[in-house]
Order: sequence, then structure tokens, then C-alpha cells
Amino acid sequence: MGVMTTTPLTPSRGLNVLHLFCHVEHAVDRDVVHQAMDEGLAAGLQVVTAAVMGAKADLCFMVLGEDLWELRRFQSKIQAAGLVVSESYVSVTEVSEYALGMPEEMIKARLYPVLPPSDMTAFCFYPMSKRRGEANNWFALPFEQREQLMRDHGKSGREFKGRVLQVVTGSTGLDDWEWGVTLFGVRPDDLKECVYTMRFDEASTLYGEFGPFYTGLVGDLDEVLDATLA
Repeated sequence: MGVMTTTPLTPSRGLNVLHLFCHVEHAVDRDVVHQAMDEGLAAGLQVVTAAVMGAKADLCFMVLGEDLWELRRFQSKIQAAGLVVSESYVSVTEVSEYALGMPEEMIKARLYPVLPPSDMTAFCFYPMSKRRGEANNWFALPFEQREQLMRDHGKSGREFKGRVLQVVTGSTGLDDWEWGVTLFGVRPDDLKECVYTMRFDEASTLYGEFGPFYTGLVGDLDEVLDATLA
């Protein structure tokens, strides 16, 4: 039986993004994991590998690419290698509606990021949404007020330029939360300070809701496998 071909499924602009958080529960075939990586890269995917701290997962693959079928094939291959996907997150790169007028270079960096940054090996991921409570409903605010709050929020984030790279991807209608936030930092406490500082902004204090945090160390595939399969 021949290999079935598929029609590429791509965003109108930007990249599909898939976070796969995996546990090691039995034997893992390293050669098959390497094969999945090699085939994914050959298909045009970017794959960030991270060893995850704590009990939520052992390792994470952050996969970015234009064709959603290729992301699905990558997932199938690492599962075939023996890794158990215990949690996942599906999103797309996007430019916020509050960023109209942004320079083209910045728009391109958000839609087509090149990851991981070479000098930032501390890793963190969390999902978030804006609150729809009776007292504080983000989506009931006028656009102009939301835009100003997000400008203030962005100003806080820019204080960490050079220490933290933030990749915010949209997931409304694709996963349980509205955004996925991936942070790359020079040091672990850079991530801590960045999130702590930005939570004092009104956009987060009154309107932010946050999911579970995954923390780890970015490394090449062998470094991550050595740390998690030992």
C-alpha cells in the first residue's frame, strides 16, 4: 500500500503551533525519536525540545509549521517511539488586534518566529484567557480601553528585552484557553520576575486567568533525551 498524500492545511498567515508534553512510562526508542525529528525538520517544521521539571511531564516538544498534517505526523511518530503524550496545546501564531500599525519586521517576527533563541535556555509555558466575570468582563470593555490596557501591559514586557523572549499564540476555538504563552529566558528567575511584574498590570490583575505552568530547560534532542531517559 502506497503512502497516502494529504492536502496541506495551513493558516491564512502564520504558523500552526503544537506543544506536546510527554511522560516516559516505558521503553523509548531513541532512534525513532531522532527519525521523527529528522523527518519533521525535512518537512519544514521547527521543533524546540525541552526537559521539563517536576511531575507534570518529562519532556516537551514545541512544534511549529505551516501544514497541520505535518504536526500531526510528528505527534504520531513520537508516540510510536514509546513516548506518552500526557498533555498538549494547539494554537497558531498571530498578531494582536491591538498591534495595528506595528512595523512589518515586528509583525513578521510574531507570525514567523525562529526558535529557540540561542542564548535563552530557561523555558516556561502556560495557557491563559481573559476574564468574563460579572464584575470584570474583558470583552465588555470598549476597544479603546482594552487597547490602552494592552499597551501598558506590553510596556511592562519590554522591560525584559534581552532577558526574556515571549511567544504568544492564539488558541480561541482551537484549545481550552484563548492563548498559549511560551517564555524563553536567560535564567529561570528572569521568567519568574517577568511573569510577576506583568501580573501587576491592570490587564492581568483584573482580567487575566492562568492555567498550569510547565517549566524546563531547552536543549538539543540528545541533551533532553539524556536527561529524561536516564
